[in-house]
Amino acid sequence: MRCGKQYRKDGTFPIPQQMHEIASGEVVLAHEVVDFQREQPSWRLYMVSHVMTALSEAPEWQNPYPVRNAYEAFFRQTTWGALFFATTHMGPVSAERTAARLQAVLRFWEPLQSARYLFSTPNATHSLEELMEASCGWAMNAWCPTVESSVRARLETATKRMAQATREDCIEAILRQMPRALSSARGLKHPRVLAEPSFQRERLCSLEPALFEHVSGACTADLLEKLYEWDRELGMQ
Repeated sequence: MRCGKQYRKDGTFPIPQQMHEIASGEVVLAHEVVDFQREQPSWRLYMVSHVMTALSEAPEWQNPYPVRNAYEAFFRQTTWGALFFATTHMGPVSAERTAARLQAVLRFWEPLQSARYLFSTPNATHSLEELMEASCGWAMNAWCPTVESSVRARLETATKRMAQATREDCIEAILRQMPRALSSARGLKHPRVLAEPSFQRERLCSLEPALFEHVSGACTADLLEKLYEWDRELGMQ
């Protein structure tokens, strides 16, 4: 409510009323959906999504996306905001937006390294590098496929490439990531056709700019959604 009220007034957001410094070694729950340690005291990044949801559902916003985008851009300037938006993949996960999210994390890399993170496996704490590998490995696989470099170096390279990417660059990154998306797909009726790079390229080239932007980052979840859509379309031909 405070965020919405101030944004309507002057287009800005209030800074948090209270900030706490996280001591070295403390645990941060970074999973966007599942809170698998409710009984344990922990820093919980996913609570940010409650504000995003409230901004979307508030009746005064006929189009909630400008205020959501502004909220994200503002809070990516904080350490916890940068980490939240990089690891949750709130859509659309375009190449441009992903680059901005990863750039924010890279700016705060040193302080973020001091904490430990819970992500998708209960009781398995991760370093920052392990967290970024688990949550953003798709971006490194698609945009910096070499695995000899460190996680930070690969993220820096991927971020630079995404920020400067042309549509053709994005298509090439998507094609590199498609085999991984296909390996996660279940129940496809036309898997052989969908696995053909020529088919994938043809369909990607035919997308309208706004629709292409939604998949331009090559996020596996977005590509899966597109594969299921194409599979349904093939069934109607």
